[in-house]
Amino acid sequence: MSRPEPARAHDPASRHRLSPTRMLDVDPLIDDPDIRIVVCCGSGGVGKTTTAAALGLRAAERGRKVVVLTIDPARRLAQSMGIDSLDNIPRRVKGIDESAGGELHAMMLDMKRTFDEIVEAHADPERAAAILGNPFYQSLSAGFAGTQEYMAMEKLGQLRSRDEWDLIVVDTPPSRSALDFLDAPKRLGSFLDGKLIRVLLAPAKVGGRAGMKFLNVGMSMMTGALGKVLGGQLLKDVQTFVAAMDSMFGGFRTRADATYRLLQAPGTAFLVVAAPERDALREAAYFVERLAAEDMPLAGLVLNRVHGSGADRLSAERALAAAENLEDSGIVDQEDGKAGLRNSPETYGSSESPARNVTDGGSPATEDAGDAEADARAEAERSADRLTAGLLRLHAERMHLLSREQRTRDRFTALHPEVAVTEVAALPGDVHDLAGLRDIGDRLATSRPELSGTP
Repeated sequence: MSRPEPARAHDPASRHRLSPTRMLDVDPLIDDPDIRIVVCCGSGGVGKTTTAAALGLRAAERGRKVVVLTIDPARRLAQSMGIDSLDNIPRRVKGIDESAGGELHAMMLDMKRTFDEIVEAHADPERAAAILGNPFYQSLSAGFAGTQEYMAMEKLGQLRSRDEWDLIVVDTPPSRSALDFLDAPKRLGSFLDGKLIRVLLAPAKVGGRAGMKFLNVGMSMMTGALGKVLGGQLLKDVQTFVAAMDSMFGGFRTRADATYRLLQAPGTAFLVVAAPERDALREAAYFVERLAAEDMPLAGLVLNRVHGSGADRLSAERALAAAENLEDSGIVDQEDGKAGLRNSPETYGSSESPARNVTDGGSPATEDAGDAEADARAEAERSADRLTAGLLRLHAERMHLLSREQRTRDRFTALHPEVAVTEVAALPGDVHDLAGLRDIGDRLATSRPELSGTP
């Protein structure tokens, strides 16, 4: 079955539109039955979790059976889907439109529980109990560098092997570098199969006093250094852990390699998520290049929190000039009449009001009332001018922001014109329910005109 083309021609006529020749069309991507995994990746704080949830919801309401796997500890995904909490078991999301036959499930990675499940599945009960109770294992499974990313890949492999869902949407871990997600399987697999592990395993393999004698004779300097760094008890815990895990090391490496191949398979699609900011798009560009180097299929770039304006015909320069004119007129360009006369320096210090020198027969009370009305009208006009000038300056700031985002986006697209792009407008608040996720999904799929600055 041929896969639909995920990009469409770009309309060059609109101002503030992105400059790439291709735009990402999300619906053909999530509708394609050959696409079984969508991985949302990018630097931290760019909206990966919201993007993953919105894509999952949209795919489910278009007829696919979807599970969203998040590794976000903030638990926003559960809140937005109306679930009290997420755990290591997929939970069905209620309240979605299932008329097309789809379903939506969601889960949040429990790193330690996933590691425990691996041990329980690949070791006999006695050895599994020894491993699970080992202090070094407990530390490793709870927070060893790279373990979270590795366990995310393990869980992805488990979900895919069950063949229960049409589509798995993965929200990658909030790592310092988005590349950790790709590196972790190989890194942890190499660690468990590396020289240090073989050194620590040597005494157990030789056995008893002979093993310790072998270790003392062949590697006493190394273990002495390890003992100083780790401490004697921790070194013993590590050796016990390694001995118990010996039969499982090959399985870790095999599964890591299998998961890596799964990420390279045609049924997987990567979406790089970024904000229109220099650091986020620099990270996105690096990730695009890495995906290409690893032969991993990139579907496109989701550009979140893009600002737009329905009044982009008024440039920042014209808005600032108009604001300055309004502010200047409030100082020197007074209208003829009482207000101007009261502001005249010739009247300052005079004991008589100029209005009382008028010989047209009007009473002082009438003249005072006229003065007050004129003053009020003048003050109202000055207030309106100040408000208008302030709004013009805010508009100028918004136009400067749009220009800055445009330049940042153009630098990315100039480097990577082959990458299809879709935009999502900056929203006034956080997404906290299914309606908000549905709105994000609509924006992802349609690239609304306001996202590119047109009214």
